[in-house]
Amino acid sequence: MKFGIIGTGVVGTALAVRLAEAGHECVGVHTQSEETYRRFRQYLKREQLPLESLVPQVDILFITTQDSMIRQVAEDLTFRELLIPGQVWIHCSGSLSSKILRVAEEAPVKCLSIHPLQSFASVSEALNLLEGTHFGIEGEAEELGEQLVRDLGGIPHRLSTANKTAYHAGAVVASNYLVVLASLAVQLFGQAGISGEDALQSLLPLMRGTLHNLEEVGVPQALTGPIARGDSAVVRGHLQQLSGQRAAIYRILGREALELGQAKWQQAGLTYPEEALRELKDLLS
Repeated sequence: MKFGIIGTGVVGTALAVRLAEAGHECVGVHTQSEETYRRFRQYLKREQLPLESLVPQVDILFITTQDSMIRQVAEDLTFRELLIPGQVWIHCSGSLSSKILRVAEEAPVKCLSIHPLQSFASVSEALNLLEGTHFGIEGEAEELGEQLVRDLGGIPHRLSTANKTAYHAGAVVASNYLVVLASLAVQLFGQAGISGEDALQSLLPLMRGTLHNLEEVGVPQALTGPIARGDSAVVRGHLQQLSGQRAAIYRILGREALELGQAKWQQAGLTYPEEALRELKDLLS
């Protein structure tokens, strides 16, 4: 298929390179950034074309701008009447639904979202990580989306349009909030006398071990620690050292851990200790 790219950032560039390698034809690109276009040409030598020239030539139009610009691009294309029957418009935002592309209900194009569930720091890193990356696919022409993801070496998952934001929130919790949790743990280590870089370097092997356990046995079996084993005395001791927001965060996460802990015992054919359950519910409320 013939495709074009609007926006030559990290994701757009990496997608173009891998799709071209898979046999699809990149007709050209359109971008307002000379810097990102020069970087794009280091990987794929395609011409910078005006929209009026680029859009009519392609089967698929990728809009890989910043999220805040996606709607504006769709409105501009609609205003210019660059609406090619049967053409598929695709954006790569995790938080926005495909519907943001549909400016005019009667537009003869199909709207689709393909989101790589991965964090890319650079084009070269993105090219290395695309294979094996999971993708969220949402909107029209989902079969095409699945095929494109497979051509990229990825793993496709169809998403509900109505609940796509929940998917993105889950990604934020797993990725961004992992950094927040690491920061909180570093602060608590500092309180105990291990601070700064030493604290982080001490915690990283523990975090890697937990990720390994998640890969090996999944949820809830990867849960360890006092709540997993029903040790209310240890949790009480933790809370005696915490106050304010730190205590609130600990309690909120602790309540989620308590549910997982009960599920872990249940999967083993056991019953979570009743007394410990009552004490922990009281401590974490």
